[in-house]
Amino acid sequence: MATNIDKALFQQPVGMEELAQDESAIEIEIVDPEAVHIGIGPLEIDIIASEDGDDFNTNLADEMDERELTKMAGELVGDIDNDKGSRKEWEKAYTQGLKLLGLQYEERTEPWDGASGVFHPMITEAVVRFQSEAITEMFPAQGPVRTKIIGKETPQKKEAALRVEDDLNYELTDVMKEFRPEQERMLWSLPATGSAFKKVYFDPNLGRQVSVFVPAEDILLPYGTTDLDTCYRLTHVMRKTKNEILKLQQAGFYRDIDLPDPMKASADDIRQAKDKETGFNDLNDDRYTLYETHVDLDLPGFEDEEDGEPTGIARPYVVTLIKGSNDVLAVRRNWREEDELRTKRQHFVHYQYIPGFGAYGFGLFHLIGGFAKSATSIMRQLVDAGTLSNLPGGLKSRGLRIKGDDTPIAPGEFRDVDIGSGALRDNILPLPYKEPSSVLFQLLGTIVEEGRRFAATADSKISDMSGQAPVGTTLALLERQLKVMTAVQARLHYSLKQELKLLVGIIEDYADPDYAYDPEKGSRKARKEDYSQVDIIPVSDPNAATMSQRVVQYQAVIQMAQMAPDIYDLPQLHRRMLEVLGVKNAEKLVPLPDDQRPQDPVTENQSALKGEPIKAFQYQDHQSHIQVHMSAMQDPLIMQLVGQNPKAPMIQAAMQAHIAEHVGFGYRQKIEQQLGMPLPPEGEKLPPEIEIALSAMMAKAAQQLLQQNQAQASQQQAQQQQQDPVVQMQQQELQIKQSELALKEKKLQIDASSKADELELKQQALEAKMQLEGFKAGQQAQQAEKRLQSDQEREGVRMGIDIAKSRQQMARPQPTKGKT
Repeated sequence: MATNIDKALFQQPVGMEELAQDESAIEIEIVDPEAVHIGIGPLEIDIIASEDGDDFNTNLADEMDERELTKMAGELVGDIDNDKGSRKEWEKAYTQGLKLLGLQYEERTEPWDGASGVFHPMITEAVVRFQSEAITEMFPAQGPVRTKIIGKETPQKKEAALRVEDDLNYELTDVMKEFRPEQERMLWSLPATGSAFKKVYFDPNLGRQVSVFVPAEDILLPYGTTDLDTCYRLTHVMRKTKNEILKLQQAGFYRDIDLPDPMKASADDIRQAKDKETGFNDLNDDRYTLYETHVDLDLPGFEDEEDGEPTGIARPYVVTLIKGSNDVLAVRRNWREEDELRTKRQHFVHYQYIPGFGAYGFGLFHLIGGFAKSATSIMRQLVDAGTLSNLPGGLKSRGLRIKGDDTPIAPGEFRDVDIGSGALRDNILPLPYKEPSSVLFQLLGTIVEEGRRFAATADSKISDMSGQAPVGTTLALLERQLKVMTAVQARLHYSLKQELKLLVGIIEDYADPDYAYDPEKGSRKARKEDYSQVDIIPVSDPNAATMSQRVVQYQAVIQMAQMAPDIYDLPQLHRRMLEVLGVKNAEKLVPLPDDQRPQDPVTENQSALKGEPIKAFQYQDHQSHIQVHMSAMQDPLIMQLVGQNPKAPMIQAAMQAHIAEHVGFGYRQKIEQQLGMPLPPEGEKLPPEIEIALSAMMAKAAQQLLQQNQAQASQQQAQQQQQDPVVQMQQQELQIKQSELALKEKKLQIDASSKADELELKQQALEAKMQLEGFKAGQQAQQAEKRLQSDQEREGVRMGIDIAKSRQQMARPQPTKGKT
């Protein structure tokens, strides 16, 4: 079967072929995949892809001219060198401070070979203590994150907060396995140098968010900078292997260029000092050194415009280039696409020990470096003095010969001596070395004590605290001693909060919108919505530096609660105390009403009898609950058994408090019924005008409810009185009197009824008589009328007869006269 596939659906108009022959040819030239040139005779059309259609997160280095990239890279490298040169004195103090850590023993040849090279561990001790205390505060076993609900608190938001808290703690402890090690590295470097940085970003190689520690020496800031948010240029000095760069090129994050050979970077003083302290060297270091600069630029071809005109305003970008060759790997926009203000996105968090004059903070190298250096010098002198005192040297005569040359004599060893002349003591003169100076030793103790006190690492003197001292006094002494460390912990808390916010932002932008597991409550698909409803805060307490300080604080509160237990929530207080002590499953040891779930009234009675907390909920049938609870409290068997329990007063008080809670909720429901609308949730802050208007409405509703309750109470009181025997006898007597009175009234009614009947009979007889007389008169009138009518009829008949007779006579013929 033949098929004409060229046949059109409609027939073409007549003359189209002739017109097509007269038309000029159309020329189409594809310049590049994003530009097309169309020529139709004299008409030329150029179609160029709009810049608005570009991917916002694209690597702009792929679109920029190579000469512009080279020029930009050269200017940036010059600025980076200036930034590094402006902090030379800071690097010098950093390098000298590293030597005071004493991580490596110093082999000394002065003043003699083998002299003491010990370092006093003042700074190292402070660093280790700070790291140990801080990591336990910032990273407890249950996770470093807790949540705070934004805005109005609802049951749905509470469940969302629990899901977000569990999810983020899961991410930080199980998924981001580098988070805690990087945090500990940061906490080691922070107290020594005064500044440490964490970089938070999305790693395309790992496919997730990461947070890594960046030493202060690898962050270059321009002179005059005091804050990362207002810094116009920040450079992160990175070191990556060739394979890491190739992976990022394969992922499209870096520009696909030929990588040059890695240059052997000249090690700076800080790196050399660190390598010396740790015992490493960079002989086999073949990594590339990259500059990742977060800088404000006015890029050619990507200028900031307003009304179609360039404004000349520099916008935030991230430029990555290779040190040495200045090859640009990436240029990316550093603001959110929907941000009209084009605010710089922050990827770094600055942790500071003690904020200083400039961008970098002060650390122990700066604060107690002089104390550590002096303590090290005095300690070496004392050790050397003891060495000289125990193994003294001296002078001997030339003729004295000792077997074994000048090697020290071992304990219990006797050697042969050749004496030229005289006694042995005359041929040997020991030098007068003194014992280590006690004054110098006391000075060392003073310097160490002052340094430790300044670094807030001195131990508390328990002997100075009386065992009978009030808790408040003990707390005041602790706070005075830990004041500096508490302030440092507060700064750590603030910085960690900023880091967690950056992590949450990356999770919202890049992570899977569904939870990786089935949450206990809610849906797996609610992850993104949950994160938008809560705020993330660290679990650490910024007001207390150590656990002992928090324990003493709670002990003070418990001591105050013993004086007025009615105004304190003791279960909540004991629950918090267990959590501070780090006791696991504190919610099971001290259950709180907030942990309770709705129960039926019988189960609530059982919980109350067992001493377990019970709680009423607003939506329950409060009247039914109250009836069940009151029935249980009035049950003689239950009351007899409860009375034998030593905790009977507590059980009854808990039951009465629970009933009062139901009464309160029931009263609220009745007020809502009177108003015809629900009341605002408990604890919600109302504007003054709404509160005033609502109070007026509540007053009317309360008055109406009062009247209803009073009427109901009166009715119940009457019913109760009716059950009283005396009242019942009085009521029976009243009923008898009422019966007698009813009989009398009935007799009177009968007498009155009989008289009324007589009158009615007489009246009826009179009326009958009158009717009879009237009937008779009517009969007589009718008879007279009939007689008169019959008389008239007879008279008429007679007259008719007479007339007829007269007519007949007149009609008879008259006889003719003369005839016979």
